Amino acid sequence: MNPQNDIQLRWWNLEAKLVERFNKKPDMESILFLIGIQELGNIRKKFTKEQKQDLMHIAICRLLTNSGYFELERVDEEGWPHYKQLKPMPDMNPIDQENFLKDHVLLYFEELGL
Repeated sequence: MNPQNDIQLRWWNLEAKLVERFNKKPDMESILFLIGIQELGNIRKKFTKEQKQDLMHIAICRLLTNSGYFELERVDEEGWPHYKQLKPMPDMNPIDQENFLKDHVLLYFEELGL
């Protein structure tokens, strides 16, 4: 099986589970937002636009720790994680970049047992 087909199949399965949970098909930004909230561990009803962007950044950093691109540096007094970049990201075309991120999202949810 083509690895990209495998990623796509696994991605559709994840989307189906998230639709089942939230009654709405999530896009990548929504999934990153969910991961960011999970990593922050502080569920609120409202986040500012800047906080939402920060949550997606936290998600990306957390996802890419598995590949050695980032490591958790510290958690600040408000509970927000801060990451340190360890190596530069590889140059990728948009499709490869999306698949790279999808693969990391899938690994994250597999680690959580979803």
